[in-house]
Amino acid sequence: MTPNDSKDMEHPENSEEYKGLAVNSGVKEAPIMNPYLNIKKRPKAKELSVDEYVEGILAGNRTILSRAITLAESNLTEHQEIAQNVIEKCLPHAGKSIRVGITGVPGAGKSTFIDALGTYLCKDSHKLAVLAIDPSSEKTKGSILGDKTRMEELSLEKNAFIRPSPSAGSLGGVARKTRESIVLCEAAGFDTIFVETVGVGQSETAMHSMVDFFLLIQLAGTGDELQGIKRGIMEMADGIAINKCDGNNIEKAQLAQRQFQNALHLFPMPESGQTPSVVTCSAYEKFHIEEVWKMVENYVAFTTKNGYFEYKRNQQSKYWMYETINEHLKNHFYHNTEIEKLLTEMEDKVNRNEITSFVAAWKVLDKYFEKI
Repeated sequence: MTPNDSKDMEHPENSEEYKGLAVNSGVKEAPIMNPYLNIKKRPKAKELSVDEYVEGILAGNRTILSRAITLAESNLTEHQEIAQNVIEKCLPHAGKSIRVGITGVPGAGKSTFIDALGTYLCKDSHKLAVLAIDPSSEKTKGSILGDKTRMEELSLEKNAFIRPSPSAGSLGGVARKTRESIVLCEAAGFDTIFVETVGVGQSETAMHSMVDFFLLIQLAGTGDELQGIKRGIMEMADGIAINKCDGNNIEKAQLAQRQFQNALHLFPMPESGQTPSVVTCSAYEKFHIEEVWKMVENYVAFTTKNGYFEYKRNQQSKYWMYETINEHLKNHFYHNTEIEKLLTEMEDKVNRNEITSFVAAWKVLDKYFEKI
C-alpha cells in the first residue's frame, strides 16, 4: 500500500463495503498570501510635539489635524495631556465658523443631504468640516465608520474634510470629544462645521449644546407627520428640511411642510426670537439645497444682530465645563479600587434582598466621601 493509498483509506467510502467508490484526498489548499510577496513593515509615524501639532493645524495640514483629533478621542492619559495642550493653544484661533447640527430618523437621507449641501458650499468657496458620529455596537464596541463612502461627491472636494468618529458608548451617540474636534477644525481654517448624529434620541440634547443651528431632516409620507413632536425633538430644531421631495412624493412633502409650519406656531417662541422655518428639498435631485443654506444664513444673521448667537455660545461653554467636571468625578469614583470591591459586595446584598438599592448606594457614597 502506497502513502497515497493510506490517505485514501481515511475516507470511509474507500472501505471494502463500498467497492467501486473511491474518494481521493484532493489537492492541498494553497496559501492565502503569496509566499514570494515582500511585505515591508510600515514605518511608525514620528511623534510630534505640542508646538508641531499646533503649527500643522494652523497651516491647514489635514494629516496632523486627523492625528490631533485621534489624540483628543483617546482615553489614554498621556494622549489626553498632549491633546488638551494642543486644544488650549488652538482655542484663540477657533470660534469663527458656523456650526450646524444635522439629525433625523434613520433613512431620512442625512448622509446624502450632507453630500449635496456640502458640495454646494464647497463650490461656493466655503471650507467645510463634517464630523459624522457613527454608532458603536453595544456588543462588539466597534463601528463601521462608513459615512465618507456615502458622501461620494463631497469626499472629492479639496475644501472638504470628513471625519467619522465612533460614538463609543457616549451619550446617545454624540462622541464626547466632538466639541474639541470642532475647535481643532476651526483652528485649521474651516468656516463651516457639520455635526451629524446617528438619529433621533438623547444625542440631540448633547449636539444642541455644541452647534449654532440645529437642523432636523424629516420625511413625508411615512405615517403621522407630526409624530416627532412627541419626542420633543421639534422644540430644539432651529429649522426643518423635508427631504426626498421628488418624484411621486412632491405633494406629500408639500403637505408635510404645511403641517409642520402650523405645528411650530403652537410652540412657545424660542429663546432666539425666531420661529423655525420649514423647507422642502431633494438631496438626490439637488432640489432647493440652496434654500436650506439661506435658512441657516438668515438665522445666523438674525441671532447675531439680537445678541443671542454670542449668548448661546457662552452658555454652551459653561455647559461643557460642568459636563467635563461630571465626567471626571464619575471616572474617579468608578476607578477607585476600594469602591469597586464595595460595589460588588453591595450588589450581592441587593440581589439577596438584604438591603435596598438606595441604602446600598448611600453606603458606597459614604465610603467614597470618607476617602477623598
